[in-house]
Amino acid sequence: MRSIWNGAISFGLVSIPIKLVNATESHAISFRQVHAEDNGRIRYRKFCELEDREVTQSEIGKGYEDADGTIIPITDDDLSHLPLPTARTIEIVAFVPADRIDPLQMDAAYYLAASGAPAAKPYTLLREALKRSHKVAIAKYALRGRERLGMLRVVGDAIAMHGLLWPDEVRAPEGVAPDVDVTVRDKELDLADALMDTLGEVDLADLHDEYRTALEEVIAAKAAGEAPPETPEPATGGKVLDLMAALEKSVRAAKESRGEDAEVTPMPRRPAAKKTAAKKAPAKKTAAKKTAANGKAAAAGKTAAKKTAATAKGTAKKTTARKTAPRKRTA
Repeated sequence: MRSIWNGAISFGLVSIPIKLVNATESHAISFRQVHAEDNGRIRYRKFCELEDREVTQSEIGKGYEDADGTIIPITDDDLSHLPLPTARTIEIVAFVPADRIDPLQMDAAYYLAASGAPAAKPYTLLREALKRSHKVAIAKYALRGRERLGMLRVVGDAIAMHGLLWPDEVRAPEGVAPDVDVTVRDKELDLADALMDTLGEVDLADLHDEYRTALEEVIAAKAAGEAPPETPEPATGGKVLDLMAALEKSVRAAKESRGEDAEVTPMPRRPAAKKTAAKKAPAKKTAAKKTAANGKAAAAGKTAAKKTAATAKGTAKKTTARKTAPRKRTA
């Protein structure tokens, strides 16, 4: 692999000559800009504003634009004399546990290759020290015109370095989380855990870029004068109205894809408290109405009995009076 930077690792008073090699590569498919009518290449030419002519790459240098628009030229010689100890050195400043590094700070990855036989012993020493300590090294280095932060760790038998963003370059997640109060029930969390367990783990080596594969098929078909493959219909997700039902369906689908028993034990649902109270309230009112009605009927019955008794007494008195009254004799 071609090195992109040569220097040394400064490990206390130990200096380890190394070469910096890219640890990753991009497999993305790139396109050229063309004239849509005749497929002619679209190119960008570099012109000097003052001379109004095209210039070559060898004529192009660096310059800093000041606040008033003045251009201050900066040469490679100026950059080589920067007062930085990290200009050609990866200076280790600390050793920390790996979990102290926020993944948000991770940037480009490199391999550090030992430069020559004299570097083999100190290189191996640093690698084994990192292994035994279960820590990573935090370092500062200069690359492409700026000082950077890096993390050194062991990968196989090599030392890798991850470029890190400076802490003030990582933005706080303000205004990202929902700004409404949401309550997540234990049953919903249980189903989410079940879905996570069902999906399980994956070997990252089994994952691949499906978009790039499909794009290669389209390019091959166009090159052969054939029609590009048809786009499959996307799955209709729809609006999730019942989170519990969606989770249960997800667990069932995940189990079916793995050939497992797709049955999901339904979670019992509690009746709503408001509805129960609403049903009991009319019952109390009905009972009260019935009691009141019975009371009125009883009172009415008593009143009717009293009237009947009084009528009977009045009738009895009249009858007695008639019987007691003497008859007049006729002369």
